[in-house]
Amino acid sequence: MSISDIHNFHIPVLGTGFSLDTPVKVSKYGISSVMSLADDMLMEKLRKHYNEKNNLPYIPIEDNEKDSRAKRITAYLNLMNVLAKEQFQILKHSLFEHGSEITKYFEMLPDLSNLKIKYKEMLGTKDIGMMAVLQLWLRENIKPGPIDVNIMTKLDKINYDEKGNQLPAEYNDAHAALRGFANSDLESSVVFSAGINTRLYSYLEAFKDFFPEQDGSFRKKIIIKVSDFRSALIQGKFLANKGLWVSEYRVESGLNCGGHAFATNGFLLGPILEEFNKKKNELLESLRELLKKSLLKKKITFDDSKLEINVTVQGGVGKSTEQDFLIRKYGVKSVGWGSPFLLVSEVMNVDDETLQRLCEAGEDDIYLSDVSPLGVPFNNLRTSSKEVEKAKRIEDGKLGAPCIKKYLASNIEYSRKPACTASISYVNKKADDLRTKTNNLYEYNREINKAAEKVCLCVGLAASALMVNNIDTPKISKAVSVCPGPNLAYFSKPASLQEMVDHIYGRINLVTHNRRPNMFIKELSLYINYFVKKLDENLNPLSTQAQEFLRTFHSNMVDGINYYKKLLPEILEETGKSRRKMKADLIELEIKLNEYSHQLFYEEIKATA
Repeated sequence: MSISDIHNFHIPVLGTGFSLDTPVKVSKYGISSVMSLADDMLMEKLRKHYNEKNNLPYIPIEDNEKDSRAKRITAYLNLMNVLAKEQFQILKHSLFEHGSEITKYFEMLPDLSNLKIKYKEMLGTKDIGMMAVLQLWLRENIKPGPIDVNIMTKLDKINYDEKGNQLPAEYNDAHAALRGFANSDLESSVVFSAGINTRLYSYLEAFKDFFPEQDGSFRKKIIIKVSDFRSALIQGKFLANKGLWVSEYRVESGLNCGGHAFATNGFLLGPILEEFNKKKNELLESLRELLKKSLLKKKITFDDSKLEINVTVQGGVGKSTEQDFLIRKYGVKSVGWGSPFLLVSEVMNVDDETLQRLCEAGEDDIYLSDVSPLGVPFNNLRTSSKEVEKAKRIEDGKLGAPCIKKYLASNIEYSRKPACTASISYVNKKADDLRTKTNNLYEYNREINKAAEKVCLCVGLAASALMVNNIDTPKISKAVSVCPGPNLAYFSKPASLQEMVDHIYGRINLVTHNRRPNMFIKELSLYINYFVKKLDENLNPLSTQAQEFLRTFHSNMVDGINYYKKLLPEILEETGKSRRKMKADLIELEIKLNEYSHQLFYEEIKATA
């Protein structure tokens, strides 16, 4: 039985803290979720919290302990695994009665799943003996949801010992996180996001659990989050040549997502999924041969007939009809629902104030910002308490923030050791540097304002988890950063887990704004806005490099629009009225793109004249 036989959606990673303990809240119901492995300090605090809550012994892993980051992650994951398994066993043996845990398990299942059909059969039988047989079968055929983890490959900061000596690469942040997962008891998947990190990927070879068992199964699987087919092929080949198999390619919209946004060169989600659907078998066979050759050299034998590749998708999905279409049309195994779950405080660490601000947020309140110290666009909530705190600090002339955790320290502009561009020390050095380099007040203010825009995401993305779990941190800011995708603007009410799952399967409707566009249309509008911004930034004059980038970006969007025009009649899950609205929205966006295209090509002609 695969996970889609239970649920055909998953909960992606949400920040560093919002979904950090989600598995102990949803795994027992067969729901798959993902935790970030970025913040081992927060994991240690939550481990202490959950041990005390469950009357379990707690032995702290101190900062100065050797390999403390990896050990903390292993200890936390093992605890999550133990608690989730215990809860599942309690659920499994609860009574089939109204409101019980096992009843909740089956009530949340998709209506057409085999388990749900069998459950309905059990409810409908009058024969007590048959009911007992069916209940026994149901108990034996349920299973918990996977507890998966996420490692952002770019967060691989170099670390140093107490004397300031650089530690070996395996003590880098992402390497230590991988080791923490590899040494844990979990039998689940690691999701790599933010692009390829060849040194980190090579480190996978150090752990036997990532290699296949003789029967072709894996104790630990590899999932790669990708933006297009080419990226999947490159990363899949790199790993297959090392005897490592990518079990799943998780396609995410470049811009219609939460958190850090990695825009493609104008490639849209529909055409990307079309290519995956057409070339999936080709990808499977080519990577299978590479894997077999590599494992033969390593003298590892296994049943390669069991190898499979799953394609999943996430980013901007907000209606059951969209999920149903993605599964039917492109054959995806599962669909990710991220941002809407921020309104489900039953399973997410969202404090009351942030929940209220998320409910009130409109389209203009969720924006693609420059607040991330990584220099990567970040979908941000304009009204979050962290943004309010930042504005107050700027007003008081206090630029930057204390750098406590240093997870995003990556800039070596002013020192050998990487610094965080949101830190007080970096901003002060930046200001001093600008004063010596420019007498232009406008240029100085512009650059200082850019520096002041950054916020401390390490603390901000963890703050809500600390508040929700009543963990006191007196010296650390309680201002919350939150990273919803644009899709959240169309939801405005808190929901229970049951309600959100019912919405996902079309049993109820939680979308509160009738103007919500189809996910494909929304993504296209975001890409056009991104294109316009890049066009404005590169004008006067338009360099040859910018011309090439913008022309490619424009061409890919035009191809995407033409693809959607042909696709519209195939979206049978939507009503005729919805498809007509999609067509009208598509034409409107095409006209908008054409208007700016004239500007692009005029600038090109002028630049080459």
